[in-house]
Amino acid sequence: MKTKLISSLAVILILASCGGNPFGQKVKEPFRGNAYESNNRFFRGTGKGESSQDNIARSKADLDAKAQLAGQVNTTMKQVADQYLGQTENERAADVADKFQSLVRQTMNTSIADLRKIGEQKYFDKKANKYTVFMAYEIKKNAMFRFMKKQAKTDKTIDERQMKIIEEILDDQIKKSEEEN
Repeated sequence: MKTKLISSLAVILILASCGGNPFGQKVKEPFRGNAYESNNRFFRGTGKGESSQDNIARSKADLDAKAQLAGQVNTTMKQVADQYLGQTENERAADVADKFQSLVRQTMNTSIADLRKIGEQKYFDKKANKYTVFMAYEIKKNAMFRFMKKQAKTDKTIDERQMKIIEEILDDQIKKSEEEN
């Protein structure tokens, strides 16, 4: 009994000393944590780019961060529109949802004035001869929703009834983001 216990303990110790993290060593990258995550007031996105040329690494990081922001805005607006249209039991909900998706794409393809860069860090690895750039952006949700309202008003494909629904949804989101300040 004592021999079994000692041999079991020895096997456990050997296995524990041989094992490490099966995923490798954890790496701490810049722009991680609550200050760089979206919340009730801000959409935030971070990006990383690598290249042997610093301007290309920077462009990749910029695109990555903006794509992350666009994805968050798109997902949020899809959820909000679906929820609103489900509650109101609108008979042409699919048309409005399509217009909303189009509006989000159009908005994200436009240069947004209130988009702020909140961080950028560049590293150079001499051995690999490559640059790594990290970038972080944020935009206030209420500014994004107001911008979307302006875009919707200039969109000729949105009829009056759809415009009313889109404005109601965006006004509700603006109100929610301002309440959280």
